[in-house]
Amino acid sequence: MKKKINFLMSWSLTILCAAAPICFSQISPKIQILIDQGEFTRAQESMRLELATNLKMEAQQRLDLAFQIDRLERMKKDFSKSKEQVIEYISQYLPTVQEKDLLKWEREKSLECMIIDGEKKYFKHAAPNLFRIDKKLKAIKQEKDKPATPSVYNRLKDVQAIISQAQQSGKKIVKPVAAKVTYSLTVNKDAVPAGKVIRCWLPFPREITNRQTEVELISCDPQRHIIAPNEDYLQRSIYLEKIAEEGQETKFQVVFRFKNYAVYQKIDPKFVKAVTIRPELEPFLAERPPHIVFTDDLKNLSKTIVGEEKNPYLLARLIFQYINDNIPWASAREYSTFTNISDYVYQNHHCDCGMHAIFFITLCRLNGIPARWQSGWTTTPGSGGMHDWGEIYFTPYGWLPVDADYGLLDSSVEEEKWFYLGGMDAYRLIVNENFSQELFPAKIHFRSETVDFQRGEVEWEGGNLYFDAWDWDYQVELLE
Repeated sequence: MKKKINFLMSWSLTILCAAAPICFSQISPKIQILIDQGEFTRAQESMRLELATNLKMEAQQRLDLAFQIDRLERMKKDFSKSKEQVIEYISQYLPTVQEKDLLKWEREKSLECMIIDGEKKYFKHAAPNLFRIDKKLKAIKQEKDKPATPSVYNRLKDVQAIISQAQQSGKKIVKPVAAKVTYSLTVNKDAVPAGKVIRCWLPFPREITNRQTEVELISCDPQRHIIAPNEDYLQRSIYLEKIAEEGQETKFQVVFRFKNYAVYQKIDPKFVKAVTIRPELEPFLAERPPHIVFTDDLKNLSKTIVGEEKNPYLLARLIFQYINDNIPWASAREYSTFTNISDYVYQNHHCDCGMHAIFFITLCRLNGIPARWQSGWTTTPGSGGMHDWGEIYFTPYGWLPVDADYGLLDSSVEEEKWFYLGGMDAYRLIVNENFSQELFPAKIHFRSETVDFQRGEVEWEGGNLYFDAWDWDYQVELLE
């Protein structure tokens, strides 16, 4: 049962599109050809003309076309670097770089670019990503950029302490970390006309038995707020409103605390059995377009990864190791611009943490292993930030956490090496337990982030405020 809203909304909440799934197949073949050719502006003009003249168009198709116009604009913002800017960055580490090198890296899909309106444009993080994807270049950059000071946090030592405490106590939920988070979102001055209401959704901790507890709101600005009911909304938020003032930034802030627990489960493969499919597990074995789709390419890849293996845990190990060994982390463009994330990872063999999670989930489900999404932030000392991971189901162990992005730890001890396949550290802030979920209260306009929910969402009656219209700040204080 959804809780009653005790809050005065500033205008009528006629829900038009926020929760509606986007269907890419609604685009006509003619417009799709323009998009595929990189003729973004011409495609946008054609879609606007279609919206203006086709009065018999169904509501869902109208929404889909409106989103596609916006999606292409978002892609233009992501692909904003020129060849000269890319060469300037690369030459810091490789002074002999030439244009022919760029062409080689582009063919290898190590340097991401796109033809937009007849001009080659590079992804804004393409140059730094090159030194994450290409192993030789990564070594060159690491040699030049040797860190001046060691990291504050030692992940392996933390994992060793988690395993030790779990073994000594006989419990799998151990070593809690309490944290206080101050999260701020600041809308640019004059991004919204003076006197208009700005609606804002900020991340808020989920309450999860034996995993994330003692969630407490300390303060928020403004004071009036709505916290999404924990049991009904799997992407949890706190909702706030403010009036825009001329020439002034508009700042929203929330302060909360919570306690998160580490997880360690020793898994014996001989006890792991094929799952008995029950109604509550069925959604986590199924495709979920557009991002979890069992394409022929993924089916063929799966066969090469798992071979004849049938044991669910050993299958998951093979998938986990494949991702660890073959798909390096690289900064990714905005998720709302992708038509199929798991296919993108297959085609490009690099991605960020959320895409690692979706790719792992897709391959697990394809092999009959229930898997689901989880995400939020890390509270790791010295380096907390946005992060995505997941959960996997093994009979008889039940749901266990998994982090395909962290992957294998550099340890000769098997329990430590494979820790993140069934185990998790406690430096986590869990905000989401599924992706592409409704917000509460519902958003009227398109979301900036259509998959994840971490930075927040902002809108006013005139439309959505995309990420370039505001900034965020995340501060963590670890508590005793």
